[in-house]
Amino acid sequence: LSPGAKMGCFTFIKVMMILFNLAIFLSGGTLLGVGIWVKVDGQSFLKIFGSLSSSVLQVVNVSYLLIVIGAILLVIGFLGCYGAQKESKCLLMMFFSVVLIIFIAEIAAAVVALVFTGLAETLLAGLVTPLLKEKYGVDDTFTHIWNVTMTKVHCCGLNNYTDFNNSYFYETRGSYPRQCFGVSPPLAHPHLRGCLLQGCFQQILEEIRTNAGVAGGVAAGIAALEIAAMAVSMYLYCRLDEK
Repeated sequence: LSPGAKMGCFTFIKVMMILFNLAIFLSGGTLLGVGIWVKVDGQSFLKIFGSLSSSVLQVVNVSYLLIVIGAILLVIGFLGCYGAQKESKCLLMMFFSVVLIIFIAEIAAAVVALVFTGLAETLLAGLVTPLLKEKYGVDDTFTHIWNVTMTKVHCCGLNNYTDFNNSYFYETRGSYPRQCFGVSPPLAHPHLRGCLLQGCFQQILEEIRTNAGVAGGVAAGIAALEIAAMAVSMYLYCRLDEK
């Protein structure tokens, strides 16, 4: 290619890099703002989006998840956008390094999820079950999230109804949550109903397996974008040496 063509290609890729990372920066700011809103006023968020929320997102702390993802996207967007605009080799290398670290972490997480599913279930149960015993019936937001989850997923507790044994709710009410009984009148022992033998964790796992193809496609798309972003940042980095 002639020097003019090379410069035109460099300018085009630079502009695309700036626009792409500007979009990432704005998306990160939006997620960060929503995460802070959920943290400060969770009830309002649940009233608006509760019925649309994913069962998986109802088990984890949505506010902290959004804040972390938003902050990461803000950093990536800033490094990529400002680094390309200023043609800063330092910022471009930092952008490449951050994206590479995230890419490696995603691969490691996928391997761990595939190999250590049982361990992940044990750890999750060890974290969530004590919260059910302590917070269900005490914290309104936490209770509402689990009520919506158990109603929509048709499950009881994380593992099963025994998660509520010796809990604050059971000790004060003398019964399990009404969501554990389905639509029929409350029974003395919800395990007499077969469907209530299932905990929410297994139900959510089934939903994840059912949509594994879609999730895999999204993950592959994200990985492709990350590889493309690293390649473009390295192209700009190397071309700066020739200018």
